[in-house]
Amino acid sequence: MEARACYGDIVRFQIGLWAPMHLISHPDYIKHVLIDSYRNFRKVRLYSLLELGFGDGLFTSEGDLWQRQRRLIQPYFNHDHIAAMSTLITNAVQARLARWEESCKRGAVLEIETEMVEVVRKAMVHALFSADIGEEVEAVRRAFLQTVGPSLLASRLPTPPGRRRLLLAWEKLGARVREIIRERKRSGHHTGDLLSMLMQARDKRTGLGMSDKQVQDEAITLIFTGIETAAQALTWTWYLLAQHPQVERKLHAELAEVLGGRLPGFYDLPQLRYTSMVIHEVLRLFPPAWANARCAVRSDQIGGYHIPAGSIVIFSQYVMHRHPDFWENPDSFDPDRFAPERSAVRPDYVYFPFGGGPRQCIGRNFALMETQLVLAAIAQHFRLRFVPGQPVELNPTVTLQSRHGIRMTLEKIEHK
Repeated sequence: MEARACYGDIVRFQIGLWAPMHLISHPDYIKHVLIDSYRNFRKVRLYSLLELGFGDGLFTSEGDLWQRQRRLIQPYFNHDHIAAMSTLITNAVQARLARWEESCKRGAVLEIETEMVEVVRKAMVHALFSADIGEEVEAVRRAFLQTVGPSLLASRLPTPPGRRRLLLAWEKLGARVREIIRERKRSGHHTGDLLSMLMQARDKRTGLGMSDKQVQDEAITLIFTGIETAAQALTWTWYLLAQHPQVERKLHAELAEVLGGRLPGFYDLPQLRYTSMVIHEVLRLFPPAWANARCAVRSDQIGGYHIPAGSIVIFSQYVMHRHPDFWENPDSFDPDRFAPERSAVRPDYVYFPFGGGPRQCIGRNFALMETQLVLAAIAQHFRLRFVPGQPVELNPTVTLQSRHGIRMTLEKIEHK
């Protein structure tokens, strides 16, 4: 943020022995990298510790392998498949709401990130595996967060603390997924979940499917990218609503009018317009994927500046989403800025929480559906109140987290 404010929309800098880096903060520049010349800008593998578990999944793969896997997986994130998974999400929320009833009576203080991770994890695990592997998934998540440092580059260190613990957690999860795959192949029974879809997917061009290892890599990639991003978005949602009671009141009014106290479903989403605007404004201010990087294969020009081959280009959703040239009062929480008439005149790549171009997040529509359903289901029954006096500090690791967590209490909403 300081670099852009001081030096403008393209800034060159150096960190240690890394290749020269360029921070680009203009929609035209970002479009050039993600769309116009995307073949010249490959992903930078900053998170080697993620690759230990993700293998050659969509998040880490490149070139022909990535294109093939994208073709195979994309159909399973269409409208009908997403609609079918919505019930898993509302069931997970309903189970959490029952526990919150007791927490509310006791006046308990909740660590809201933990709560959101558990809700999203339960929904994602069942959507992917129809099996309870939540323990293995959470062990990897805890080990990773304890191992990776707060710096974007810290996970490149050769021997970070806890690396062995993380390796063991990744291996245990991989073994459990392989066991499920073997059992399904042995029995021939497919449950209709995402794992079964991955196992049955066939490339229309070649007729070939994925290897067991590729199925494993994609399943683990999908579950981790899905859990972490959605949970962080929801955590910041509750924090912002607690700070802005006028937005909270408007949200509750819409939920009461559209749902009247019942659980939301997939086909309610088009009527929950303000709920959607709230989520988009949260993703603007606190995008879970807060920065991306690409490496120039060949030399190029961006904004009239020479970009040498092998140098790194960084573009940050967090920076662009608060760029004062494109956002009025950029630091304020104003969901109405995502009203259709205001969004229609906004340039592309001013707002891009899910990335863009051919590598835009494959789970974008699922993530939006998931966060809106969780928000709508919970906000009908509880107001979440911020515990005064606690520090809130950003912790930009793989996702944009709160360094000290966010503690909240519950206030029951009584329906007439």
